[in-house]
Amino acid sequence: MMTPRQRVLTALAHRTPDRLPCDFWAEEPTWRRLLEHVGHADKPRLLDELEVDVRHLDVPTLPERAIGDGVYQNFWGERYIYQDTPWGPMREDVRGALAEATTFGELESFPWPHPDQLDYTALAAQCDRWEHHALLYGFADVWQRPALVRGWEGMFLDMLERPDWVHYLCRTFTDFYKADYTRAAEVTHGRIDLYLVISDLGSQSGPLISLDMFRKFVAPYIREMTDCIHGLGGQVLYHSCGSIRTFIDELIALGVDCLDPIQPTSVLMAPEQLQAQFGGRISFHGGIDMQHLLTHGTPEAVRAEVRRYRDVLGRQGGYILGPTHLFQPDVPPENILAVYREDRRLAAVS
Repeated sequence: MMTPRQRVLTALAHRTPDRLPCDFWAEEPTWRRLLEHVGHADKPRLLDELEVDVRHLDVPTLPERAIGDGVYQNFWGERYIYQDTPWGPMREDVRGALAEATTFGELESFPWPHPDQLDYTALAAQCDRWEHHALLYGFADVWQRPALVRGWEGMFLDMLERPDWVHYLCRTFTDFYKADYTRAAEVTHGRIDLYLVISDLGSQSGPLISLDMFRKFVAPYIREMTDCIHGLGGQVLYHSCGSIRTFIDELIALGVDCLDPIQPTSVLMAPEQLQAQFGGRISFHGGIDMQHLLTHGTPEAVRAEVRRYRDVLGRQGGYILGPTHLFQPDVPPENILAVYREDRRLAAVS
């Protein structure tokens, strides 16, 4: 029997593991609801009970600060409010700190963070605690998070009218995260298996930007991140919501190892389509629909979808089971448990 880490690495190498590996991530209110349902408050215990193969290392951060009228700002300049749910507050983004900027100097003078401000010392102990699990680190966003700080409207206009502004923001974030990932790798002695790179490229029905815009403003920074991560001995888990089939060949060429969350927003993102065109060239992570199935379906329907993804994407490796985003608090706990309590043994390849 494989260890969880062996299972994940085998799948990422496009070889067949002993069973389908899986990952788990959820919003904090979802955790509260789920733990109340299972009758204890021990997150690691629940992950063990669900036989989750990946552990997410805590990412060093700095405290947020209140700036008035219920708005908070983090160390990047993202701004947001907290909306109440029955299980606790959920973040909702508002216009970022540079949304009203009118000069390039305002970007240059913003108090950008530096990894020297972060404390990485806890990472080594986490690695020791989860020595048999695959480890995931980070939150490197090279385009979408800059757009949240600048404001989406401003970022889209900047790509046409002020391209140097976009490159300055993307460069600032990329340089930070390259240094962040390097420090995390040093502290953990190269033990991290997967590093997360994020930038949402798709809407429900198609790309948010053209291929030309992607190649000019996003691809160079993804390439820098993949080169950095591979140099650290890790693999790249790239996250983009939406219908992004247009970009998958590009992401493969840029060095992305595994694509998350394979959101089934259209037939083009169906597992059968993805396996037929990209199987063996990139791994997949996620897939279990958050918008309709997990929120409104039955546990039986959830288990059937798990079997579908297992059999289509996972038979010869190249797939890690999980949801199409962090589990949201409106997902019934029974449906979350159904994802992990379905038989994950792989059918023999004929």
